[in-house]
Amino acid sequence: MQLTAKPSLPNALLISISTPQFKGDEATESLAELARLVTTLGFKVVGTQSQKQSSTQKVNVLGSGKLAEIAHLTGNKGMVEDEQEDNLLDEDPLTEISSEIPSDELDFACADVVVFDCDLTPSQLRNVENQLGVEVFDRTGIIIEIFSRHARTKTAKLQVEIARLNYVAPRLRETSTGDKERQMGKGAGETTLELNRRKVRDQLAELKRELVSVQDVMMDRRTQRSELFSVALIGYTNAGKSSMMRAITGSDVEGENKLFATLDTTVRALYPITQPRILVSDTVGFIKKLPHDLVASFHSTLAEAHDASLLLYVVDASDPSFRSQLEVVHKVLAEVGVEGSKKLLVLNKSDQLSTEQQQSLMDEFPDAMMTSTRNPDDISKLHKYIIGIAQEDMIEEEIVIPYTAKGIVGEIRSSMSVVKEEYEYSHIKLTVRSSAIDLERLKKRMLNL
Repeated sequence: MQLTAKPSLPNALLISISTPQFKGDEATESLAELARLVTTLGFKVVGTQSQKQSSTQKVNVLGSGKLAEIAHLTGNKGMVEDEQEDNLLDEDPLTEISSEIPSDELDFACADVVVFDCDLTPSQLRNVENQLGVEVFDRTGIIIEIFSRHARTKTAKLQVEIARLNYVAPRLRETSTGDKERQMGKGAGETTLELNRRKVRDQLAELKRELVSVQDVMMDRRTQRSELFSVALIGYTNAGKSSMMRAITGSDVEGENKLFATLDTTVRALYPITQPRILVSDTVGFIKKLPHDLVASFHSTLAEAHDASLLLYVVDASDPSFRSQLEVVHKVLAEVGVEGSKKLLVLNKSDQLSTEQQQSLMDEFPDAMMTSTRNPDDISKLHKYIIGIAQEDMIEEEIVIPYTAKGIVGEIRSSMSVVKEEYEYSHIKLTVRSSAIDLERLKKRMLNL
């Protein structure tokens, strides 16, 4: 199932279902986030509708009255009017319809797509589409489509395609003649639906084998970098991680004011360059109610964070909901087993806050750092902080190098921080700061000279 925004039919109507477990501000913030997700796909949100239900497990998800109301907003293309009386039997006694829950005024144009801010079963999806006569999508379908469009590296593409096929498989449908049609030759006796499902299973098996191979290559690359101090930028999507990545590494990492502008993990060296080098990785952003299959894909996408020496939790401090977003980050990191020895909360986008708001946040989070990527002083402060943390793990030692040892001094300058150097008659005396591993390796080499 591919979700495609048609230029002539871009209008989307969003549906929120409030339950005893999911209501109030949480439901409101989630619906606003869904609007940003749908906009990221290129659709225009023309309105929202809400309804209280005891759960999201109803056959038609919503009550028949609400379905009839939404059918009117989609141009009455379905069969809800003909079946409204029959559907009354499915009405939830705990339902509160829109007369008790204000809904946004819908734009003049009819909605071409309806998107639910919850997960729908394949049968629910089919039932609601039949009732409304337009394409219906759930939150998971929207998120997977965004991931599919934004994946760039081989690993990300494989992970997202596996998640997409796992989502699509139970939602495959028979053709109009599928129940009677039988395929001749190979697979004789199977319906079109059965053949399609088998094809998906074969694709999944092949993709998983390919992913294992690609991940082995990635593991080798991470092993090669494991001796360097590394920093991982993690946080909610659209928190400004990519902008911060550009600011502290001088790189051209993509970053836009939309959700999941960056999906693939990018690794760059801290700039100005330090000796030894410090690596910075910009990881995929998080989001609430992340689909299970995509949480699994985060295991590899966040692999750089697994081995990071320092985790920078970047939040959009100008977003009132950043505290709940931070909880999502902690939850997902726990699920994928990411543990960092050191962490720093970075309250980003401070240029969008008043002085009073900044002070209030610093009182609330005294160990955090307030930053704006537009302020060079803030970037310099963060740069110095990272270097300071990196040097805490370094050892300072004096190394005596005879003039006859060619090339050693150049190698030291390229991989260690030279604090002091003295030139004697027969040798050079260098005071260096470096990791214990690099110092041990240097000493062994000096013994073999």
